Amino acid sequence: MEIRIRGVSKYYYSEGKTIKALDDVNLTIPSNKIFTLLGPSGSGKTTLLRCIVGLETPDAGEICIGDDVVWSKDKNISVPPEKRGLGMVFQTYAIWPHMNVFDNVAYPLQVRNMPKDEIRQRVAETLRFVQMEGFERRPATKLSGGQQQRVALARALVAEPRVILFDEPLSNLDAKLREETRKELRAFLGKLQITAVYVTHDRVEALALSDSIAVMRAGQIVEIGTPQKIYFDADHRFVADFIGRANLVKATVIAEKGGCTVVDCGLGRIVCQHRDIPVGSEATLCIRPEFIRIVSGAAPAAGNLAACNSVEGRIESLVFVGEVYEVEIGVGDEHLLARIDPDAKLKEGDSVSFTLDPAHCLLVAI
Repeated sequence: MEIRIRGVSKYYYSEGKTIKALDDVNLTIPSNKIFTLLGPSGSGKTTLLRCIVGLETPDAGEICIGDDVVWSKDKNISVPPEKRGLGMVFQTYAIWPHMNVFDNVAYPLQVRNMPKDEIRQRVAETLRFVQMEGFERRPATKLSGGQQQRVALARALVAEPRVILFDEPLSNLDAKLREETRKELRAFLGKLQITAVYVTHDRVEALALSDSIAVMRAGQIVEIGTPQKIYFDADHRFVADFIGRANLVKATVIAEKGGCTVVDCGLGRIVCQHRDIPVGSEATLCIRPEFIRIVSGAAPAAGNLAACNSVEGRIESLVFVGEVYEVEIGVGDEHLLARIDPDAKLKEGDSVSFTLDPAHCLLVAI
């Protein structure tokens, strides 16, 4: 079920000031995909989700779910949340502690006065789907965090919604359980073939779960793309920085050569993947730490494009984080983060050279 958002704005008023929670948002969420709204706290992602559900009332614009207009300022349409055909999983799960698993999941059907036999059948099918079969009589207070998350998912699914929405549902889980539940959730949603809208500030969660990601800032959509596009080929500095750890270096475009864009920066002359940026313009060079290839010995002599991307520096610090060392390399006034194998024979103060593949040297707007 496709969701279309057109010109949606939402304002809050506090201490005589107007705060734009949503600023003329235009967005199409495709059918049967996992679409994530990603951004820092205060970016407007949860407000947008609540406007889709109907828990918040926008101040302008229109929201359509499939062929139905569920909210429109100009048409004076406001469909209540319970009639929008949506399911929602909240950050706190909202599992009722005085009910057992069966009653928690059955509640959306009970308020619709469905026949008891049909309720039992649908609850059983849904619990089986989320791998909670046999927990029907378990008190909600006896469930682990991961089990509560599954019950919340089952309750959202049991009414067979057109769209299911998630408001940071994994944020209360510990790191290992969050990783396991993330994999399960991706598998569940893939089997369902349902439109899912997912809100998170966790970049790893967004990259692992999503078919498409919309990055938000200050109530606006900054950029939309697949996880791979957003991570490897972002168009904006904010997106490149927010979606993952990145080395960001000020640069000036000096030439187009061999299908590549050449810049001058604090690392020297660097050949980058092509960008349509005029010669003489300022830009930001973005290099992911995993693409800095440290080599032994001096950098190769200049004379070709690849040689321009050989840089010499000094190791300022090493931090062991398990599978890799995180290394800070000083190059003049620049400090770059890199990752090296844990068995590398390097120490603080060592001189090193590293190479940069032009394909992984990304230029983004300042």
